[in-house]
Amino acid sequence: MKRKHENSEVEKSKSHVIVEIIEYIPNAVVSKTIIKKTTGNVTVSSFAAGEEVAIKTSPFDTYIQIIDGSAELTIDNKNFILKLGDGIIIPAFAKHCFNANVQFKMLSTVIKSGYEDN
Repeated sequence: MKRKHENSEVEKSKSHVIVEIIEYIPNAVVSKTIIKKTTGNVTVSSFAAGEEVAIKTSPFDTYIQIIDGSAELTIDNKNFILKLGDGIIIPAFAKHCFNANVQFKMLSTVIKSGYEDN
């Protein structure tokens, strides 16, 4: 699997179609940063069919929204099939992984503040 990440943010004050910001690349997972700040980030990713992201965790809640296709997501051994327009919050520290049975694109939002109250 190839992994490619573009760190340059999307141009500000310019309209865009989110699903067109990133293309599918065969045998690859591609990510592009929309906004990256110390308090969180927004990223769009494309997964070619057959690709997967190994089990990982994040110290922050992560909101996922499917913007093209459908994805298989496992959170703490519970499987979800997310279709176009579906969203889900992956809780902080939850083990999770993605599997692309078909190609899909997703928007990922991580907020790194507000944990002081927990």
